[in-house]
Amino acid sequence: MRTKALLGLSAALLLAGCSTTHQLTSAGQQVKFTDTKPAAECQLVGEVTGTQSNWLSGSNAESGGLHGAANDLRNKAAEMGGNVIYGATSPSQNLLSSFAPLDSKMMGQVYKCP
Repeated sequence: MRTKALLGLSAALLLAGCSTTHQLTSAGQQVKFTDTKPAAECQLVGEVTGTQSNWLSGSNAESGGLHGAANDLRNKAAEMGGNVIYGATSPSQNLLSSFAPLDSKMMGQVYKCP
């Protein structure tokens, strides 16, 4: 059993890419999060997912991981032409995330509002 766990962990290490922290672009800085459904004059652009690889940095969702995922989400929303992210959520962490720093993810709907 221990050998299988070590093999799985080794495989995950081999598959993990280099960790980089997403920095906000100037366009991404203009994108705002909201929990209130955007007004009728706002146009739904689409849905987007932001990610932050935490494996090599050792970050986890509670520290810098979600911050990097939020920056990635805002940058991608700006690239789509949006300026508001509504209903941003982050999938819950699983048992493995207690032992290994997995990727952080955030998802939300992108709107373009006047």
